[in-house]
Amino acid sequence: MATAQIEAPRSPRIDPKYNRSRKSRNNFEMMTWLFMRFSGVVLIVLIFGHLITNLLVGDGVAAINFGFVAGKWANPLWQFWDLTMLWLAMLHGTNGVRTIINDYAEKDRTRFWLKTILYIASIFTVILGTMVIFTFDPCIPGSTLAVCGA
Repeated sequence: MATAQIEAPRSPRIDPKYNRSRKSRNNFEMMTWLFMRFSGVVLIVLIFGHLITNLLVGDGVAAINFGFVAGKWANPLWQFWDLTMLWLAMLHGTNGVRTIINDYAEKDRTRFWLKTILYIASIFTVILGTMVIFTFDPCIPGSTLAVCGA
């Protein structure tokens, strides 16, 4: 009785697009893989610090309002903290979605447009979030708050 040899799944002989034997000119994918691991660890620290500060210290969630954010962003430490959290979260998430697009979009044209939309949305969010953090002014025009010089 003869035995048949079964090809390995996704073998380069079956489909050449799964051929991973050729050397890459750069280490972009390895660097993005490392970035995901390191940024994930840093994000855990940033997010838990954010949650502890906002929800557990003081009056908890009941104290979160416009004044709380204004007081928090008056301190450059919290501006830097939130900015770092925003940038790392957006870069981390964008890289993750980029990987998913590369894995599941089969056509080059579809992959191109999905990644273009992803990058535009990410850049827009980072720029807008950065502007909000650094241009935030707690003094609303016409306000009678003592802090605003009225």
